[in-house]
Amino acid sequence: MLAPAVLGLALFFVYPLLASIYYSFTRYNLVSDPQWIGLRNYQYLFADDPNVWQAAGNTLWFVAVMVPVKLVFAFAIAGLLTRAKTATGLWRTLYYLPALVPPVASVVTFVFLFNPGTGPVNLILKAFGIDGPLWFNDPALAKPSLLLLGIWVTGDVMIIFLAGLLDVPRDLYEASGLDGANGVQKLWYITLPTIVPVLLFSLVTGIIAALQFFTEASVASSVASGKVSIGEGAGAGFGYPENSLLTYTQWLYIRGFSNYQLGYASALAVLLFVVAAVFLTLLLRRFSAFTPDEATR
Repeated sequence: MLAPAVLGLALFFVYPLLASIYYSFTRYNLVSDPQWIGLRNYQYLFADDPNVWQAAGNTLWFVAVMVPVKLVFAFAIAGLLTRAKTATGLWRTLYYLPALVPPVASVVTFVFLFNPGTGPVNLILKAFGIDGPLWFNDPALAKPSLLLLGIWVTGDVMIIFLAGLLDVPRDLYEASGLDGANGVQKLWYITLPTIVPVLLFSLVTGIIAALQFFTEASVASSVASGKVSIGEGAGAGFGYPENSLLTYTQWLYIRGFSNYQLGYASALAVLLFVVAAVFLTLLLRRFSAFTPDEATR
């Protein structure tokens, strides 16, 4: 009964993981046979790679900034929707619809909207006498611009929070109200502890997605830089402007499929796996002490 699942796990997870670990100790270009070089890929990664730490820093920015902001925004919208008295289905649909837009289409649309010269956003600001910023063309604003996109497409997280909030027992609110609890106290002592599993799930999946952040940043960089043609080469516009949008997975892709350094790219992938595993293990252990029953006792 378990054979299909075990076979799929071994074929699509265990084997690629072990193969990546092996290739990370080799010089491999996907054409010739891999050559064993020991720890030289890891030595180069930690000591000599000119862009890996900037890419890692950009990725950590998305983890530390984008994930919390998206969760807070999604939670706030879900809380408002639970209080809606009329047209609740319409409001839920409107807030969820952006999450259905394909990532490439949503990024291209945002880059067009925030185009510093012809974009509607800067044209509206100019009508009020405000000189709009460069947005995706400014190294200081490129990541915050993607943050705005992340907030806009947070409907999938909002739906999860909405389901969790609607599942909170109403009698807990009524009992706390009789004891004189205000709105903040109800949120802190009833709502948040009760939906801890939902919060943990959203946080874990958000961190995993941020560590693998690729499509939105790469498309935004390519479109904003104008290097979107196939003839430009793989990853030609990645990181624009000034590597401010160069994420760890983009750098892995460039080294593996643009420079054909599959051995070194495997080392980058193994490091990403280890960091994600350690980070999420610590996070799960930290949250394991909080259960709805213990938190609301």
